[in-house]
Order: sequence, then C-alpha cells, then structure tokens
Amino acid sequence: MWKIKQLFIILCLVVCAVLYCHFVIKVFHQDETIKKLAATVNEIKVKDFDYHNRNDILADFVNADEGSKDSFDDVLVIYNRVPKTASTSLMGVAYDLCKRNKFHVLHINTSRNMHVMSLSDQRRFIENVTTWQDKKPALYHGHIAFLNFQRYGFSQKPIYINLIRKPLDRLVSYYYFLRYGDDFRPYLVRKRKGNTVTFDECVELQENDCDPENMWLQIPFFCGHHVDCWEPGNEWALTQAKQNLVEHYLVVGVTEELEDFVAMLEAVLPRLFRGATRRFLEGKKSHLRKTYNKIDPSQETVQKIRNSKIWRMENEFYEFALKQFHAMKKRTLIEKNGILEDGGQRFFFEKIRPR
Repeated sequence: MWKIKQLFIILCLVVCAVLYCHFVIKVFHQDETIKKLAATVNEIKVKDFDYHNRNDILADFVNADEGSKDSFDDVLVIYNRVPKTASTSLMGVAYDLCKRNKFHVLHINTSRNMHVMSLSDQRRFIENVTTWQDKKPALYHGHIAFLNFQRYGFSQKPIYINLIRKPLDRLVSYYYFLRYGDDFRPYLVRKRKGNTVTFDECVELQENDCDPENMWLQIPFFCGHHVDCWEPGNEWALTQAKQNLVEHYLVVGVTEELEDFVAMLEAVLPRLFRGATRRFLEGKKSHLRKTYNKIDPSQETVQKIRNSKIWRMENEFYEFALKQFHAMKKRTLIEKNGILEDGGQRFFFEKIRPR
C-alpha cells in the first residue's frame, strides 16, 4: 500500500514538472511573438507614413483643443516680402487660413517704411519673435531685409520664405502704382498722383523714377542689413544674396508662377498652409491687388533698361532663384486633376536593428 502511494506522489510530481515546463516554454514563445509583432508594426507605420497620413495627423493636431501642445507649436516663419511682387495676394491666403489652421499672422510695420533696422531694433525684433510663445506658430511678414538670427546668438532659426519678380516688370508696376494706385485701396492718394508721364517718356527724359538703380531692391532684400547690400551694382551683395537664398530660405517663388508657389508652401509647410492651393484658386485671391493704368514699355525702352548693369545683376539673381524654384518644384510636386500637390513620400526606413 505504501509503495502505491509513493508511486502516485512521484507521478503527480512528474506531471506538475511537465506542465510547468510547458507553461514556461509557451510564455517564452508568446513573448518572442509579441516582440516580433511590435517590430513589424513599427516598420509598417514608418513605411506607410506618407504625405496623406501626415496631413491626417496634422489635421487632428490643428483641430485639437487650444490647450494642447506639440512641437509644431514652435514654428516661426518670416516672409520679408519684396514690394510689388504679389505679396498682398499671398498674404490674403494666409489671413484666410490662419483661424482654421490655428496659427498667427503678424505684420511688421517699420517707421517710415524703412527696410533695414538699427542694431538695437534687430536685437529687439529677434527677442520678440523667438520668445513670444503665445503667438506661435507664427507667420511674420513685412518689407524688411533679411536678418540672420544666429549673429545675435539665438539658436532658433526662423523659416524664411519669399517671392521675387522679373526686375523690369516690378519697376514698371511700382512706377504706375505711385501715380495711380491700385484696386486694393483705390481711394488712397499716392505720392505721384497727378503725374501723367509714362514710363517710356520718363526713360527718354532720364528722370529719377525710372532710373535703373530703382531696380536695386530684390538683391538687397536677400543680402541683408550690411551697408554694401544697398549699394547699387555691388558685386558682393549679389553673391551674398545668392548665398542667403540657398542657405536660409526654405523656398523662394516667382510672381509669374504664384499658384505653383502656393502649392509648394502647402507641400513643405502644411502646418500653416494646409488647404492653401484650393483657397487660392477658389477664393479669388490670385489678383487681390492690381495696379491701375499700367502701360507696358516699348521695345526701345526695354532695351535701354537691359543695357544697364543694375538690370543685368537683378536679372541674374532672378534667374538664379527661378532655376532653384523649378528644380524644387520638379522634385516635390505632381499634378492631379489640374492641381499641383505633394508627390508623396519617396523614402522609407528598413533594416532597423535591434528589433
């Protein structure tokens, strides 16, 4: 009888040991399966994170409660807009979008419309825009020259954007704008109101308003605050303007391709410009400001202007920016149903170790 009990006890112990080993092995395999599954899910998430998924995430963020915070909240964009380049039309779109996309638009108003700031004002401006957290994300715009934040020891670099225009077209537009104004504020009296001299006549008479030196504006705006930037025909200024465009500007478009520039902004800055392309096309913002009584110059006048050193330098800068814009556009946008949009993500991560 005692032997039977011993055998029964031994058998029970063996059964318990087998069950315990089976349980440990099963748990180990489940743990390994869970790890592999998690790694696979992570890879799928990365691979599938394309443009459309990103926009969905951005849309959820934009529509979240005001109290929520995210890294997108620190976005700081500066548009140091060049006069008479369709900047008002572009800002009309931004003001339409700011409430829906939950960002702030702030105009930079300088005394006497000065395009450069004193050293102390430069410091004040940089301190204000980098530390004013209640107004971020933010888009600042105004007719001011490029300003390098790092010169003052600030680590945050703003995202610069801009638009430029064919130099002679910009000069002619500004010439007639000073005399007749535009349809944006038609009742405002302009500086040259009553002066009916045409641009052709001005060039023939060699008056100051049509002097090619007045085209020296787009290069200085990109060159910056250095005194040589504002010296007409300065070769160093042209080189510096090109360097700043490449190193500090996210995207620079051209007035002649404004719709494409808006599409680029939506693709590369969706946090602010999500929905900008359709707003531009459907919201009647493409011709927000049109100069009155503008007369195209004669071929003779055009040739005289093109013989000047200032035109050749400004045009060189324009062509430099245009080439860069076309290259960026080709790499970034595709056309769908007649509308340019982001071509989607063309990279993914793989061989991620350790799992």
